[in-house]
Amino acid sequence: NENRERAWRASRETKLETIPNCEACAKPTPEEVQGWAQSFDKLMKSPAGRNVFREFLRTEYSEENMLFWLACEELKTECNKHTIDEKARMIYEDYISILSPKEVSLDSRVREVINRKMQEPSSHTFDDAQLQIYTLMHRDSYPRFLNSAIYKSLLQSVSHSSSES
Repeated sequence: NENRERAWRASRETKLETIPNCEACAKPTPEEVQGWAQSFDKLMKSPAGRNVFREFLRTEYSEENMLFWLACEELKTECNKHTIDEKARMIYEDYISILSPKEVSLDSRVREVINRKMQEPSSHTFDDAQLQIYTLMHRDSYPRFLNSAIYKSLLQSVSHSSSES
């Protein structure tokens, strides 16, 4: 029983330790924060925006969507075949495997495509899945984020601090 609990705890810890708890970034400007409400793409292109959105996703117990998306972005920058294989396996174990506590929600078609591509992983193995998760965050979480206390208080604090200067 103790071994099972230890294994469960270990499986809860992300194998991709290269993803920082939060991305390093400058404090967003009021214009930048307001821009996040104009488009999901603007939010996702901004490191500060991703951090705030990720904080919001954590409150909704869906932070794994952002973590998966970030892991896929990182995988796309890899050129070394061995590193690509390693990272693809870690992404699979952390976010695709039905045994993972951080499994992302994908349809069966995308899962089948990934399972085929995992025979010979590339930096684009998870492109379909990444797009599906991006779309899910855009349609599902993003509207709630814009109405959240997290976003509204940030908007108020950056607007307030810029009016003081």
